[in-house]
Amino acid sequence: MSKDMMTIREMCDAYEVTPRTLRFYEAKELLFPIREGQKRLFTKRDRARLKLILRGKRFGFSLEEIRQLLDLYHMGDQQLTQISRTYEIARDRLADMEGQRDELTEAINDLKEQLKWGERMIASLSQPKRAAE
Repeated sequence: MSKDMMTIREMCDAYEVTPRTLRFYEAKELLFPIREGQKRLFTKRDRARLKLILRGKRFGFSLEEIRQLLDLYHMGDQQLTQISRTYEIARDRLADMEGQRDELTEAINDLKEQLKWGERMIASLSQPKRAAE
């Protein structure tokens, strides 16, 4: 076996994914390992594609967006189209993520205020009642 090839186990160890994940990406035609009987051998190209898939997933890109970006690699324009489209999607995704963060920050602050109110209520209700004077 060539040094440029990796088995499914080596891929799993190197990229911290499961065999099921690799088979899923293969079924979705995102990876194209060489088949030798039941054995799958992953090329340098597969490894590069997997890195991009994992990065895209981490940033919240859909599998369809990732597929489209990977397919743009061979446009013959020195990756200008691929990089430009990736930039557009990434810029939009960043705006979405920042919006989600802002919403989450607001929800966290609201919850903290509710907890403070709860602490005050518990404290006041836990105080022994004074006899009316």
